[in-house]
Amino acid sequence: MEDRKAQMNTRPDEFSHWKLRTRTLELGRRTLVMGIVNVTPDSFSDGGRFFDAEAAVAHALELMDEGADLLDLGAESTRPGSRAGGGAEGSSLPPLVSAEEEQARLLPVLEGILRERPGAVVSVDTYKAATAREALKAGAEIINDVSGFFWDAEMAQVCAEAGCGVVLMHTRGRPEEWRALPQLKADEMLAQVREGLAASLKLASEAGIPPDAIVLDPGYGFGKSFEANYALIARQEELLALGRPLLAGVSRKRFLGRTLAPLYGGKDAPVEAREAASLAALVAAILHGAAIVRVHAVRPASEAARIADAVLEGDAY
Repeated sequence: MEDRKAQMNTRPDEFSHWKLRTRTLELGRRTLVMGIVNVTPDSFSDGGRFFDAEAAVAHALELMDEGADLLDLGAESTRPGSRAGGGAEGSSLPPLVSAEEEQARLLPVLEGILRERPGAVVSVDTYKAATAREALKAGAEIINDVSGFFWDAEMAQVCAEAGCGVVLMHTRGRPEEWRALPQLKADEMLAQVREGLAASLKLASEAGIPPDAIVLDPGYGFGKSFEANYALIARQEELLALGRPLLAGVSRKRFLGRTLAPLYGGKDAPVEAREAASLAALVAAILHGAAIVRVHAVRPASEAARIADAVLEGDAY
């Protein structure tokens, strides 16, 4: 128990900085909050409310005013059953959103945010190297690749050449396959996540990306069974053995809605009813080693993160 407690309360010195394209972020002093901006017509969380570029920019600025330390822009839905990753090796489906369409959605928003807030730290959520290249030219600091460099063979080199920060996420299969994947026990799932993230780190190293440019994401909800997500949160700090800080994205995920089903007549709680559950999962993720949290509702998440940070500081007193 003491070893586990020590793990939960330690934010090692080597995790203290995240090297981005033009600047460096300090990690560990407090949890950083990444606000989500979905520039898609079919997002699971907001139903396309910010598909219009002007609305997306306004939403991004609002998230910053509410306390977002950085923003994550995405222009293709990765919800279960989507065709994200389509066209890549091993996929049975063509891509639904081409790189050209993705850029047409995303770049005006990125440019609009940076025009209004030149100091904004913006991450772009894409697995396409062509989109990453254009976004970095337009001012993005970070590429957040849900495939961990596995869906586009050119992505690692694009990031290496730009010298940007990267988030490497673990995805088990592709969204089109998730419903048919066999369930794994907790130990098996944790081992698979650890091995997958280690493989992503190897690809990054081979491309010449320095370790201090990398943050890892366990990929909650991405091909994991409902129960496995909780096992991952409970043992998340074990992934720190990979040597990089962790980002946790649990906001409004379906596994939270499934857990709340008994309170909603046996049906999964709808997306709009998952905010309190999101905050509970967020706090748990911070207490188990997350240095960054990716969220839809920034204000309550920032408040919850401050309380979790205070608990960690108090327990180490």
